[in-house]
Parts: sequence; structure tokens; C-alpha cells
Amino acid sequence: MESPVKPLAHVLKIEPYLPGDSAVAGVTKITKMSSNETPLGPSPEARSAALGAMDELERYPESSAAIVRHALAERYGLDARRIVCEAGSEQLINLIARIFAGPGDEILYSAHGFIAYKIAALSCGATPVAAPEKNLTTDVDALLRLVSERTRVLFLANPNNPTGTSLPSGEILRLRRELPESVLLVLDGAYAEYVQDEDYTSGLELVSEYPGNVVILRTFSKIYGLAGLRLGWSYSSLELAMALHRLRGVFTVTTMAARAAVAAIRDQDHEQRARDHNARWLPWLNEQLSALGLDMTDSKGNFVLARFASDEEAAAADFHLRSSGVITRTLKEYGLGDCLRVTVGLEEHNKALVSLLQEFLAGSRGG
Repeated sequence: MESPVKPLAHVLKIEPYLPGDSAVAGVTKITKMSSNETPLGPSPEARSAALGAMDELERYPESSAAIVRHALAERYGLDARRIVCEAGSEQLINLIARIFAGPGDEILYSAHGFIAYKIAALSCGATPVAAPEKNLTTDVDALLRLVSERTRVLFLANPNNPTGTSLPSGEILRLRRELPESVLLVLDGAYAEYVQDEDYTSGLELVSEYPGNVVILRTFSKIYGLAGLRLGWSYSSLELAMALHRLRGVFTVTTMAARAAVAAIRDQDHEQRARDHNARWLPWLNEQLSALGLDMTDSKGNFVLARFASDEEAAAADFHLRSSGVITRTLKEYGLGDCLRVTVGLEEHNKALVSLLQEFLAGSRGG
């Protein structure tokens, strides 16, 4: 029997987000390279801090994640009052959409930007607007051309997921300067800790220059290896931070996540080891896959994007990898059906992936 209770029409337009797979039917040994998780895992200190919170599971967590906010403020020289923590940065994306946009409004993002931006727009009844890119890289001019009187929020991941491409600091600054003051620029720096280019900004300094127009998002899911504990944070003006507090959940950041995050922030040696590992193997993967005849983006994250000759070839490559227990990320929902996204793994994972793709391409292309 069909239910007489109907969801709102704009909710029915949402296609649920599909995370990277973690299992293959019939295959017991799995190498997961689909979700951009750090292969080094979390800091031992973070792991120990999380386990130490087990003795307090019967108690509600401190509601504002104060210990995390103060640790971040100390690390980056920020105002702790302007930091908001949530159970993953995706929750902050959804909160921002709900606070600043609704039916009749528009939320703008780059064509191959993180798909959570489109979902957030649809969830609040706003219209998602995708700007075309140049060579799978955000085009500032294309974004600016699509700004209208209805534009309320512009989400920009830098580096971007799933393409890995990044804009230099000058382009980020130009975008903010040329945006109308009524448009909120949200800079999503989920992979910021991996970038070692001098001409890069996560945008933290822009919050001081444009306090009413910029929000920075960051996460503990990537370089810190705490994806399973769900913790993200934002930095903005105090006014915008208070608006986020009005809608966010009261006890969304667990005690375990907060303790682990503080330990992770302070263990800068482990963070540097993760950064160094990525700095070694990211270019290696790019070079090896390029040598196989695949088109590669200039990724600045902890993953590479490989483009095959066609959607069919990418799907066949994915099947070949999965048959051997190696899972990468397919990207049909991003309009990139001819691409696979591959997380940088440990040495043996990276070499196994290259070997399997070499075997596949030799067979499929007759090489």
C-alpha cells in the first residue's frame, strides 16, 4: 500500500551519496583504495586517547567540543570562539546550506566538485548550479559568470575531490574579491594538509579580511586518519559561527572523537610522516599510470585521477582490479564514467595496483 504521507518534492530529487566500496563478493583479501583514507592510519597517541575515553561512555560529551576548538586555535593561531565542530565536515556543508539558502535560491559549485554540495542544495530546496571547468580544474571566471541575484552560497573544494586539482592563492583571492558581498564563499580544505605548494592557501587568512563572506571547512578524516570517528570543523566570523551553533546537534561530537582529535593535532611528527609518504607515492603513481597511457590530473590530494579511453574501458579496468581484491572509486555520478579515482596506498598497494593495470591494459589494448 502506498503511503499517504509524502516527502517534500525537493527531497525526492536527491540521489543518495554513494561512498567508496569496501568489499567484493567472493574475494576475502581486500586492498581498499577507494575512499581517500590515509594508509598510515591514525597517530598512536590519537588511538590511545580514543581508547582512554571508553571509561566515560555512559556520559554525554561536552557539547561544543571545546578541547578540540582550543587545540586548533593554538595550532593555527585562531579564535576558538569562531571554530565550530561537527560530526564530519559534510554535516557543516548541510548546515550552511540550510542556514543561507532555501526554495528560490541558488547554490553554486564547480562542475566536478564534491557531490555533497549538490545534495546539500537539493536538501534545503535550493537550486544547484554547476559551473563548467577547464581541464577538470575549477574555472573562476565560469563561476563568476553564473552568479545571479539568487546565488547565496558558493562551495569550492581546494584541492578538489574527485579531480585532485587545485587553484593557486591568487585565484582564490580574486574569486572572493569579485563575488558580490551577498554570496558566502565556503572553502573546503579537506585535503589542505597534503598540499606543499608555496602558492596555496586554505583560506584561513581570508576569514580576517572578509569575515562576513568566508567560511573555511576542514576535517580529521583524511591526513589525521580519524574518518571512523567523524569530526570536521569550520572557521568563520563569530556571527556566522553562532548561526551554525543554532542549528547543529547538541552532542554530535563524541568524547572519543574529541580526545583523539586533540592528540592528533599535537602529534605533528605523525602528520608529517603521512605527508611525506604521500609526497613520495603520489607522483610515483601519477608517473607510472601516465606511462601506461592513462591521462592523469595534477592531483594535490592523497589520490590520483586516471582517465581511460572510454567509460567501458574504465568499467572493465575496475572489474579487473576488483577481481584481484583492489577497490578503486568509480565516478559515474560525477559525469566521469571514464575515470577511476585511486587513493595513495602503502608501497605494496601502489605497486600491486600498477601491475594489475599494466596487465589489464596490455590485454585490452594489445600492448
